[in-house]
This record gives sequence, C-alpha cells and structure tokens, in this order.
Amino acid sequence: MKYDRTALFAAGFAALTLLTACGGDDKAAAPPAAPAPAESAAPAAESTAPSAAPTGAAGSAEVTAPGTELKVGDRAVVPFKYGTDKTGTVAITVNSIDLGSNADLASFGDKAKGMIPVYIKMTVENVGGTDLSYSSVRLRAVGPDGRGTGVIITGETPQCKSESAKKDFTTAGAKYETCELQAIREGGEVGGATYTDDAEYKDDVITWKK
Repeated sequence: MKYDRTALFAAGFAALTLLTACGGDDKAAAPPAAPAPAESAAPAAESTAPSAAPTGAAGSAEVTAPGTELKVGDRAVVPFKYGTDKTGTVAITVNSIDLGSNADLASFGDKAKGMIPVYIKMTVENVGGTDLSYSSVRLRAVGPDGRGTGVIITGETPQCKSESAKKDFTTAGAKYETCELQAIREGGEVGGATYTDDAEYKDDVITWKK
C-alpha cells in the first residue's frame, strides 16, 4: 500500500508540474505574491517572544539551579512536591545553622548518646500560589566536605520546633518559619545544609554553607 500511495503522489506531482508549465506567460507575474508570507512571518516572530520569557522561572522568581552554593541568609527558589497531589514552587531561606548540646536531646534517651543537635532554622514561602497547605520542607545537615553527617534523627527539641504550613498556605507570598533538627557526632563539625527533595536536586544538591 505504501508503494501505491507513493506512485499516486508522484503522478499527482507530475500533473501539477505540467499544469504550471502550461499556464503561459500570464502566470509570470505570480512571484510578486511572495512578500505576503513575509508579512505573515512578522506576527509569528512576535508570538514566539513571550513564550521564551518564562524559561527557568517560577512565577516571578527565578528557579535556583541544581548544584548552587549559597550562604546562610540566602534564598533558594525550588520546585516542590508534597505527597501525591500537591505540587508548586517554594522559596527557602536558611536563617541560621546552630549547634546545641547533647543535653538538649535528653528526651531521646540513650539513642542520642554521643550526638550533638544541629538546628537549621528557615523561612518557607509559597511562590507559585498553589495549594500547599499542611506541607513541610526538609533540609539535611552536611559536614564541611558536603557529605552527610552519618547521623539520622527526627523530631524536635524545645530549642528547635518543627512546623508545617498552615491551612492558608495556598497563595503566593504566604510564609511560615520552621526548624529542622539534625545531628552530628560529638567532635564532628557541621558545614551547612542541603535541599534534595525535588528529583532534579537529588544528585546535584543546593547547599547553604555555614
């Protein structure tokens, strides 16, 4: 069947070519019609310009590139997904990264023996204006070499209260503050905090240096 269509197309093309050739000299004036496509091309060029503007942007904020290194106090804008049905864009500002004392972890019992708590305090802002109510953002402490601290801890202490977004965290500009509890081994050091929750940052993290 492909051969038949090809043959019919070739025959039709030959007929069209022959018809054009037999048109006579009165068709020679046809070329001046060529400028018409040029006029229609201008609007096409104009229509493509606006579509290029949002590249790399989320709302009115530029998305922070994977692998970016920031300082405490800097703001990162990142794609965000919470659960299975909430997606959007948030801005994370790490306000401080502080060490506590082992005594702060008394409620953890023997599990916290030899650990020093790390308090990562941050401000989270809804940039995209989507419904992100009751969501929460996670950051991880890393050592001076950028690697994990080797300690896994969850929860909170009186010095570091973990907060989630409220019911009204559904509009652009809505904010809340929270603290992420992390830990290092006694004698160790904390070098900063990282964001890895979105897939594009898994292997190329955003880091806030202490």
